[in-house]
Amino acid sequence: MSLLDKLDTVAAARKAVLPEGIDVFGMPIEEVYSSTEASVGGRRILFFGTNNYLGLTFAPECLQAAHKAIDSEGTGTTGSRMANGNYIGHRALEQEFADFYHCRSSIVFTTGYQANLAMISGLAGANDVILIDGDSHASIYDGCRLSGAEIIRFRHNDMADMEKRLRRLGERTRSTLIIVEGIYSMLGDQAPLVDIVKIKNSYGSILLLDEAHSLGVLGKTGQGLVEETELIDGVDFITGTFSKSLGSIGGYCVSNHLQLDQLRYVSRPYIFTASPSPATIASTRAALKLLRDGTKLRSQLWRNARKLYSCLDELGYQLGPEPGPVIATILDSPQQALMLWKGLFDYGIYVNLILPPAAPEGKSLVRCSVSAAHTKEQVDYVGNTFAELRKKHFQIKS
Repeated sequence: MSLLDKLDTVAAARKAVLPEGIDVFGMPIEEVYSSTEASVGGRRILFFGTNNYLGLTFAPECLQAAHKAIDSEGTGTTGSRMANGNYIGHRALEQEFADFYHCRSSIVFTTGYQANLAMISGLAGANDVILIDGDSHASIYDGCRLSGAEIIRFRHNDMADMEKRLRRLGERTRSTLIIVEGIYSMLGDQAPLVDIVKIKNSYGSILLLDEAHSLGVLGKTGQGLVEETELIDGVDFITGTFSKSLGSIGGYCVSNHLQLDQLRYVSRPYIFTASPSPATIASTRAALKLLRDGTKLRSQLWRNARKLYSCLDELGYQLGPEPGPVIATILDSPQQALMLWKGLFDYGIYVNLILPPAAPEGKSLVRCSVSAAHTKEQVDYVGNTFAELRKKHFQIKS
């Protein structure tokens, strides 16, 4: 089979699942009206498929900062952080992230994906072990492959399985990197961080926590699961992204380990990628201040999340194990998920469709992302639409 034939096979498999005329993945957004509404196919739709958890994409402070940076520094750096792309704003944002977490230092990356790629491949190598949760994000898996280390998976959030696999490693636990996430993007559940830290300490391993979906969501000041559990001193490295609660694009890592700064000199994703644009850095700095002081935004986000989760649960939909900004409806088949997705879209609601193999355990997901910017009326409308579709079309296992 040639290289191009392989792509034809992929196209045929996709066509077998997705009917023609329905552009589910990569649907173009024609016009954006606000943090919660846009135009798709000439129709006004309600966004319930973004990760804009605090609704900061249209915050005046962020827009003003981005405009000012474009006017004073131009549209891009045209170089990597190691060459000419290390502006004063990049260093300022790193210091602000370190201060935000009360950590010694921080590194800013061009994307959250690259933050994981860079940190994992920089920390672990060919003679090391990486122990990851089976539901880890693709960026974690790819970072593990780039590292060349031995990769071992444990069952999702299963601490007995995690410890069993560490125990089998013997002396190698000293050169083992454990990776978990604060909030998992598929089902919206949280890592049992108290148990994870206790286990990693007993085996002398290193722990990296990806707070991509928990930054701005958990904790009094929005640090994430480390703040919610008061375990920041038990985590060695924290990675995250700008592209969710911060309403931008980019990534970061913070740590109290002196060795963090050395990652700049061994990490290929950091060395060979152009740095974030001045406007991106400026808007992110403004957003970080709003996030830190955004107690009311977090309260509103959780009110919306609990309200929608409770509504769907009462309707009998099978959901992820706990409320949160990611609310996944679990379906048995791609066809069932596609029907629900299209039904919601026909009512003017845009959500995410997740099909195997991306969805866990061979299931399919229709995933809502809740925002602090959603109004009570918008949340009610989504809940009522789920109720209408269930009554009309679905008999979904509860």
